Amino acid sequence: MGGGDPLVLMRVPEAAAEFVSSLRTKKLSVNTVAGYERDLRLVAGIAADLAGVAAADLEVRALTGRLVRRAFAEFSQPRSAASVNRAWSAWNRFLTFCVAEGLLEGNPMAAVPRPRQPAKAPKPFLGDGTASATLLERIAAGARKARDPWVERDLLALALALVTGMRSAELLGLTLGSIGGSPGDRRIQVLGKGGRTRSLPIEPAVERLVERYLRSRMERFGLASLPGSAVLLVDTAGEPLRRGGLQYLVRQCYRYAGVHDRVQRGTLVHALRHEFATRLAERGASAHELMELLGHSSIVTGQAYVASSAREVRRAAQGNPVYGVLDRLPAGGGGAPGGEGGSAPAG
Repeated sequence: MGGGDPLVLMRVPEAAAEFVSSLRTKKLSVNTVAGYERDLRLVAGIAADLAGVAAADLEVRALTGRLVRRAFAEFSQPRSAASVNRAWSAWNRFLTFCVAEGLLEGNPMAAVPRPRQPAKAPKPFLGDGTASATLLERIAAGARKARDPWVERDLLALALALVTGMRSAELLGLTLGSIGGSPGDRRIQVLGKGGRTRSLPIEPAVERLVERYLRSRMERFGLASLPGSAVLLVDTAGEPLRRGGLQYLVRQCYRYAGVHDRVQRGTLVHALRHEFATRLAERGASAHELMELLGHSSIVTGQAYVASSAREVRRAAQGNPVYGVLDRLPAGGGGAPGGEGGSAPAG
């Protein structure tokens, strides 16, 4: 805005709806967008109460620094610093959008204090560092009992998380075409947060797991081939594996491998990512290499981002002790199909 142009009049709910629509074009995860919607709605409701109007009638131009600061002060009372920080980021992005759309002259978030949030401590598996080896070896041996067991699929899902550190959404977003390169130099193209992509190296042990899994998948569903656009991880009905299915799969694997008591509270699939990063750091991987492998940005980490060469990143990834475990697994990739247990969700 400038030159005295009049502000466009719009109510907050309408502006928020337009803002959320713009987020969906950026390929953010469904959970991220839902989080933005929730934080916008909650703080806007408090601001409307403070302004003495109905939430549906609160105008964007009424969002002064004083009003938003008071709303955040009330919003913060029963909530953690992490929750307030998330809401602060959502509102900062929303109000920046409002300025760009001519709804506000300036972003009032400059007047809203942002709480300090201590860095989160990593949460790898508890114990002596052998939990990932135990997990993979027991699952490969057919420890997980299910109505329709699929050792090759379970083992690949666990191994990919442990040797790449991918987030749940990244794992579930992989297609067959995500894996490329020549044998012995394969890489996985990952679509991460904010639409950012990164290329992660995998070693021959994982290549073999992928091949075994794909063979088992074609046999299981009577397929002659699979297109490159096909989702990599599917459930036992052949449908794309979803977040709940992946969580169930991992939880069951922890249980039957006997490592569930080594998984720290508040983690499940994410414990595999923490394990990946922690064990590589213990073996000398630099912070810059880990940032590239994990898909962190300089803004999130608060450090200057220095891209490592592909050779350096591969060398760091090769230091992952999981590869040693995978090299020792039975050539068949698991026990014979079949097993016991009652009904369970697909996946």
